[in-house]
Amino acid sequence: MAAQSNSQVGYRCHCTALRKASRRVSQLYDAALAPCGLKATQRAILTQIARSEPAAIGLLAEALVMDSGGLAHTLKPLIRDGLVTMKVNPDDRRNRLVSLTAVGRARVKQSDRLWGEAQRAFEKSFGAARSRALRDAIDLLISDQFTSNFESAAAAD
Repeated sequence: MAAQSNSQVGYRCHCTALRKASRRVSQLYDAALAPCGLKATQRAILTQIARSEPAAIGLLAEALVMDSGGLAHTLKPLIRDGLVTMKVNPDDRRNRLVSLTAVGRARVKQSDRLWGEAQRAFEKSFGAARSRALRDAIDLLISDQFTSNFESAAAAD
């Protein structure tokens, strides 16, 4: 008897489903933000920098749930376009600090209205209650507790 694939037994890969959903939502937000010249990922990075600047690369990556190398790669066009600066941390020369430039602050402000429109369109399309439930589920998924639970469950298998 041939083994059934996961799709044949009604099982979907949670990781693949989340990645697909993330790509679709990112496409929608990217389209909404296009008039200001930012992608959703870039706006997320810029707004996180604004909340914690000057931001150390490691702490910024942690706050964005990214690895430092991926963040450094994503920062390159933002630096090139004059939206952020990266300088050596005077307190620890091994680390870099990222800050918004005046142009970066203006771009974030310009994107606020477009982002707000995308947020409202998402909630209208998905529903207010489902949007809140989704946020709760996402908050759990990105928590340290979920990571710990996942690692424990995987080790038990």
